[in-house]
Amino acid sequence: MPTKRKTKGAYMISAVAEMYDIHPQTLRLYEREGLLKPSRTEGNTRLYTDDDLERLEFILNLARDLGVNIAGIAIILQMRERMEEMNRQMQGFVDYVRSEMLSRMQQGIPQSGAMVPTQRPMVVPQSRSKK
Repeated sequence: MPTKRKTKGAYMISAVAEMYDIHPQTLRLYEREGLLKPSRTEGNTRLYTDDDLERLEFILNLARDLGVNIAGIAIILQMRERMEEMNRQMQGFVDYVRSEMLSRMQQGIPQSGAMVPTQRPMVVPQSRSKK
């Protein structure tokens, strides 16, 4: 779904409803169901950031284009957040292994064994030279 945003900033509920051709009550429902979490001013006015609008676009894509109901949207958003967290953890592990390898290489430590202990011995096939 193409966005109609022109600038960065925060948007009031009426502007967001008009941009995406939805009723403000729909935005309130999404907030009540925990799908959106706009910030609030001191006067309690909802303000939607660019990140909120990006999330709203994803929600509307699921609802309008794919016919997913609110409960399904909630599950998909939770799964998406978990996958993003797992991806961050995996990237952290890869960064750790990379830094350990570089550190060991710089210290001149021979790389004879596995960096991570294995439960059973690993058998590495010997390469055969052609005769």
